[in-house]
Amino acid sequence: MSVKMMTAHEVTQKVFNKEELFILDVRNEDAFADWKIEGVNFEYLNVPYFELLDGVEEILEKIPSNKDILVACAKEGSSLMVAEMLSEEGLTASVLQGGMKAWSEHLEPVKVGDLKDGGEIYQFVRIGKGCLSYMVISDGEAAIIDATRMIDIFLDFAEKKGATITNVFDTHLHADHISGGRKIADKTNASYWLPPKDAEEVIFGYEALEGGNVVAIGNTAIDIHALYSPGHTIGSTSFVIDEKFLLSGDILFIDSIGRPDLAGLADDWVGDLRESLYSRYRELSEELVVLPAHFMIIDELNDDGSVAEKLGTLFAQNHGLNIDDEQKFRKMVTENLPPQPNAYQDIRKTNMGKIAPKEEEQREMEIGPNRCAVR
Repeated sequence: MSVKMMTAHEVTQKVFNKEELFILDVRNEDAFADWKIEGVNFEYLNVPYFELLDGVEEILEKIPSNKDILVACAKEGSSLMVAEMLSEEGLTASVLQGGMKAWSEHLEPVKVGDLKDGGEIYQFVRIGKGCLSYMVISDGEAAIIDATRMIDIFLDFAEKKGATITNVFDTHLHADHISGGRKIADKTNASYWLPPKDAEEVIFGYEALEGGNVVAIGNTAIDIHALYSPGHTIGSTSFVIDEKFLLSGDILFIDSIGRPDLAGLADDWVGDLRESLYSRYRELSEELVVLPAHFMIIDELNDDGSVAEKLGTLFAQNHGLNIDDEQKFRKMVTENLPPQPNAYQDIRKTNMGKIAPKEEEQREMEIGPNRCAVR
């Protein structure tokens, strides 16, 4: 009996549309506890594959017959065998194509707005990892911000839009995922921009992204104003695009604020974090739409799947922006840090150009949830 495949794109649409889905995750319990497919109306059953080698009879009563069923594992093979056993018992179950490996790498483009002179801005939602990348398109030119290592989707999307990639930016030296920025720049002859204070150890050439930089994208002069906003890293830089959008990098999220410890300097950088959020950002228009480089929880997604909110709303609702006492802020930030990302030191070294792991090694380095925020 054939088993249906469900792609990461199809699961993403179920997340965006808040549909119901029952997920039987057959990975080990620790892997499931650390990271799973998140959905507002998703239900879960975690039974390790090795417990099902003799059949699925014992779990049948726990699996609903009136909901779509998805079986997920690390790389697809185990879930395929379990789905076949469910099928033999009369249940219809789909398999997550490519497993959690594919889920970790899937990017879903979502249009987040129009620019004054006919341009557009798109957000690329890495749904399984919480990373958010951006593409600004204007008059046949494109800029990419905080690209992931899966670069083909950006190259293909720009080509489909008839745009030439002219500039690639990283808001900071990433520690939770491997940047595709430099690779895209090499392939397209685009300028690659990196904040110099984050680039002291990099071993490749780059354009220095500093406060006051204005980079035009297209003849319509979509100005990208670089705003120095340290705290997550010492070089963290935000962008104001078209006087309408604030790309906040990993400084400010919808539901939380950035962690300052991924270079081991939480106590040193917490003051910079507060200065950026409580002084520099307060000088900006509250009408700016904040577009962060990550989301933490699935509830941060808007109805269209985008992750965006006005700065004024975040000043009113984001707890991290409403701690008046500086010592309380310092305590909250330094004592509420989640576990550090998997292999974050090696990820930083990769993004510096110091090491060059193979594709499968890079994949393993990135596996797991996003951990860039203060809890």
